[in-house]
Amino acid sequence: GPGRADAGRERRDALREELLLSPLPTGDVAATFQFRTRWDADLQRGAVSHYRLFPKALGRLVAALGVRELHLALTQGFWRTRYWGQPPLQAPAGAELWVWFQPTVTDVDKAWKELSNILSGIFCASLNFIDSTNTVTPTASFKPLGLANGTDHHLLRYAVLPREVVCTENLTPWKKLLPCGSKAGLAVLLKAERLFHSSYHSQAVHIRPICRDASCLAVSWELRQTLTVVFDFFSSGQGKKDWSLFKMFSRTLTDTCPLASQSKVYVDISPKNKENELLEVSPPPTSVHEAIVQGDKKTYAVYDLLSPSLFNTSRSLNVQLKWKRPQDSSEMPIPTLHAQRYVGGYGLQTGEICTLIYNTHPYRAFPVILLETVPWYLRLYVHTLTIITKGKENKPSYIHYQPAQDRRRPHLLEMLIQLPANSVTKITIQFERALLKWTEYPPDPNHGFYVGSSVLSALVPSVTAMKDMDVEQSPLFTSLFPSSDGSSYFVRLYTEPLLVNLPTPDFSMPYNVICLTCTVVAVCYGSFYNLLTRTFHVEEPSRGGLAKRLANVIRKFRGVPPL
Repeated sequence: GPGRADAGRERRDALREELLLSPLPTGDVAATFQFRTRWDADLQRGAVSHYRLFPKALGRLVAALGVRELHLALTQGFWRTRYWGQPPLQAPAGAELWVWFQPTVTDVDKAWKELSNILSGIFCASLNFIDSTNTVTPTASFKPLGLANGTDHHLLRYAVLPREVVCTENLTPWKKLLPCGSKAGLAVLLKAERLFHSSYHSQAVHIRPICRDASCLAVSWELRQTLTVVFDFFSSGQGKKDWSLFKMFSRTLTDTCPLASQSKVYVDISPKNKENELLEVSPPPTSVHEAIVQGDKKTYAVYDLLSPSLFNTSRSLNVQLKWKRPQDSSEMPIPTLHAQRYVGGYGLQTGEICTLIYNTHPYRAFPVILLETVPWYLRLYVHTLTIITKGKENKPSYIHYQPAQDRRRPHLLEMLIQLPANSVTKITIQFERALLKWTEYPPDPNHGFYVGSSVLSALVPSVTAMKDMDVEQSPLFTSLFPSSDGSSYFVRLYTEPLLVNLPTPDFSMPYNVICLTCTVVAVCYGSFYNLLTRTFHVEEPSRGGLAKRLANVIRKFRGVPPL
């Protein structure tokens, strides 16, 4: 009947894969992979039993724990915004996890703990160390990126592990979630030996609900697997700024993923000035795409791997990038918004956290939301909070502070700060270092303790007016953060993680005490015990044996004194 036909109708799912090659102003090259799996199914009702492209491990996780959005990033290194420009997708150093739960979830903390443990097993990471001491609930910084009926911040959890080390054991399960794995398509280039021989490596997983069509009467689920890597030409040993796919990944593209409906390679060939273009690519691209990305007009050379004419001349695709003339360092563009953070003060008792936020726009001011998460063992003095812009005090229009509790929760500070045009805003707050219990120190306490990165969220004014584009037709690197209007674009930046030294006891003293105690016991107590337990006997002199008596007889006959 028609009911059975509707029940047996195959749910539509589609896979799009994309690689973006962006030459950076310093001469390095950033490669951004995006694999997008869209599934027209309702995971929340739990009626899904057949998985085709969408990973079953993540699908059952979303359905069982009532997850509305999930964003996980594992990063090794730091994105230098000042020199590399605005990143397509930036993440803090270490592991970052933030999740929105459904309103039907009664115990959010329990679901959050269970979710972190399951993800720790899936991605072979130390996410099981996420607990109440490093989890916060932001009120303004992390809004849902997908469909959301409400923004009750009590359903949001955010945590960062800045000391998490990312390596091949995290990359392998990430690649296994891809429909084609690493056997075909763009994933062939994901060679661990080359990916981790780089200046920056970040892999992420984003799950969110989106509209199925323009009317938005039905919901689809989107899984985005992104990987960003920056290759340094000095560390690679090449000594030249000319690049190719083989030089970066030690592999070339030979075929496409048969499950992908779209597979493209984008190369940023935007001219840096009005003169001749600095970059040329070969072989000739199949098409050229122009778009407004992060407020600037960009030109991309597009290689469509599904085009039958692409692999006609050769069985492999090796995109090469060559510089027509050396790039002048004075041509390096300065991003509109960037920030840096450091620890001030001296000694091991007090200190201060300093954050510098730069707005290089010549005539536009805009607000920025700053999120600070500080561990409990750095006791903040909120009355010392100062915000200075151009020598004057800058009062935040919104501030939310949640004090820490020892061994229970960290500090949470959120502020909405107005950044004047062409200005530098300095934010300082003093803290006092706590003395931990000796069992709470890590194995290498003298290395220091990490403090997670600050998070900056802002709508940055656009230099060029942006037009509304169809999300399904636009490149993937332009559609994760949709813009509300054409005059600004959303940017989320992260500062450097901090390394703070705490008062540390001398952990070698127990060894010294043990050695001294053992010596005292062995020498003093051992000798005294020997004297108390030993018995002394007086031995009488013996008369001698048969030989001695025979000798004395002979000596007597000879007239010699006896022995």
